Amino acid sequence: MSAFYREKVLSVRHWTDTLFSFTATRDTGFRFQNGQFAMIGLEVEGRPLLRAYSMASANHEEALEFFSIKVADGPLTSRLQRIKEGDTILVGRKATGTLIADNLIPGKRLLLLSTGTGLAPFASLIKDPDVYEKFESIVLVHGCRQVSELAYGEEVVAKLREDELFGPLLAEKLVYYPTVTREPFRNRGRITDLITSEQLFNDIGQPPLDIAGDRIMMCGSPAMLEELRQMFQARGFVEGSHSEPGHFVIEKAFVER
Repeated sequence: MSAFYREKVLSVRHWTDTLFSFTATRDTGFRFQNGQFAMIGLEVEGRPLLRAYSMASANHEEALEFFSIKVADGPLTSRLQRIKEGDTILVGRKATGTLIADNLIPGKRLLLLSTGTGLAPFASLIKDPDVYEKFESIVLVHGCRQVSELAYGEEVVAKLREDELFGPLLAEKLVYYPTVTREPFRNRGRITDLITSEQLFNDIGQPPLDIAGDRIMMCGSPAMLEELRQMFQARGFVEGSHSEPGHFVIEKAFVER
């Protein structure tokens, strides 16, 4: 098991019947960039059972935090959702992922588009002072089916607004836009439709999508990612990678299981 750190669970919080978050100790040797993911999981019958999870904590924080879906018959999440304080989890020693600012061409506005637990890497990124230096405006969009599923993100943003360091940065630069599809709420609709109709930009009082200044990061359901990718590419946006920065990047490791 030398490929993994064995970390102790510090806290577990169940947000809904389908969503939970947990924190764990962090080995001082574990390094990552905000927005990256690692393989994490449990030891089951002497063997590691792992999935890719984005760190929801920032790289300057002492503890690790993860935001997860519960899947009743999921090989890992069916077990992971039952963890409690004091339990041991496995954390892969190598972090990776495409959702880092260096994979984007310099721009003025950063759109962070997420659905469900795809919010996790952006919970990390909005705690990164460097991101606020690189962009004039950051728009965090979180799409869910029901209002209750927004609770984790709402609390992350609320705590940052109260933070001595990040409060002023958020007040000046961060726009948080939660939206739901299946219940009444102040913001309604799918992310693709909200961008296409320009409703998102009208609601936040900012100009519509512009390839000259807009840079985009996406994490969420595979269907949403593919739909957005096609929409952006049709408008001339180029996907970025570690080898060639672009106008947008997608985290492909996100899988709901």
